[in-house]
Amino acid sequence: MKRIFLLIAVALGFLATKVNAQQRPGYGSQSSYYKAESPVRFGIRAGASLADWNGETMQSVQDLVELTDGSVTQKMREGFHVGGYVSIPVAPGFEIEPGLQYSQKGMVLQGKIPVEQVDFLNTTATITNKAEYLDLPVLAKVYVGEGFHIFAGPQVSYLLSNKVQAEAGALGFKALNQEWDMKSGFREVDFAVTGGLGYRFQNGFNLSAGYDYGLNSIDDNGSFDTYNHVVKASIGYTF
Repeated sequence: MKRIFLLIAVALGFLATKVNAQQRPGYGSQSSYYKAESPVRFGIRAGASLADWNGETMQSVQDLVELTDGSVTQKMREGFHVGGYVSIPVAPGFEIEPGLQYSQKGMVLQGKIPVEQVDFLNTTATITNKAEYLDLPVLAKVYVGEGFHIFAGPQVSYLLSNKVQAEAGALGFKALNQEWDMKSGFREVDFAVTGGLGYRFQNGFNLSAGYDYGLNSIDDNGSFDTYNHVVKASIGYTF
């Protein structure tokens, strides 16, 4: 996952230094780009994400972290997202952008044996919720400068799979690495609002950073209120 973040950082640096000098018909100026009669455009987008849960379950986790004095820690799950979108001009400086993308979500809980005498063994256990979704966002995008824009809108997500992975080991060796299917009991359809900031270069490349805020509990049985929260950083290209 660190390689994915590094790749994105390199790509951002490359784009920031190179693409401003490039031109493409239809993207030559802000005024021509903002024409309402501009054609509908298709694009692709991919990037890294950090996912977590929020709600009653995470409050219980925080209580556990405090109770164990840091022996148990909660982390965001590192993942990625990839998909496509359609940019539909509505008015000068305003677009509607429906999309479809695969997205990894979930959370990570990590613990170690809180005994100083065996600390040298580095005994750890990690529980990872690996949820895979198909996201369908419909974004309203407003340009506030040449290329700079803000976006927000509703998002419907369908749960493709949900697994729990348990890992345990010591001295760098894994003694346990097992995975279970946990889709049953989790809500198949998740609703969220998403928003963020972005920049589109004149040649069609674009950068964005956004946040997905879950609106309904992911528990299908209603026994606990827990919501998906996801931070995303993306690079894309509009054809």
